[in-house]
Amino acid sequence: MTLKNLQEEVDKWAQQFKKPYWRPLSMLARLTEETGEVAKEINDLYGDKKKRIKTEKGLGDELADVMFTVVCIANRDKISLQDYWDKMMREKHYGRDNNRYKKK
Repeated sequence: MTLKNLQEEVDKWAQQFKKPYWRPLSMLARLTEETGEVAKEINDLYGDKKKRIKTEKGLGDELADVMFTVVCIANRDKISLQDYWDKMMREKHYGRDNNRYKKK
């Protein structure tokens, strides 16, 4: 699935509601909350403080929640994540950072 397909799938789901996307600051708060849940899951897995209660959700679930929220933000503002992803990969990973790190 491409980022374009992902955005289309989320938009199709969101359009069933009167207000398909939240206001920008509400979505930012949601992204912050979801990012905190990723941090907590990583800390539970690898940090000194272990999880007290086992839950069904794991790191993959929390990362998917972050992705969903990012897609909602992009969709609300009509931003093509595919276009910006491709640009970022060209400029940073295949350009400026191509020889930045020691390769195998």
